[in-house]
Amino acid sequence: MKGSIEQDPRGLIYESYRIDGITDAQCRSIFFDWALGMDAARDSREDIGALLDIYGGANPDHPMTAVLRDGLQGSATPRRRGGWRSRER
Repeated sequence: MKGSIEQDPRGLIYESYRIDGITDAQCRSIFFDWALGMDAARDSREDIGALLDIYGGANPDHPMTAVLRDGLQGSATPRRRGGWRSRER
């Protein structure tokens, strides 16, 4: 498939950069589809960083670049919230 790379095997991110007039909402939807389709064993931070390196530099004002940046910030290691250990005994 044209535009298919290891980090984007279905070419979703590649195609999003080719769509004229794509909106932020459409980019978020495509990103969500991309994330759901990725192997859970892969490091999403590394993949998003690689996609930004590949596409973001040439398209800094594209809505997908902003979505990828947001995804990179939002994929930080989650902290434990709640559970039985956080309750008073």
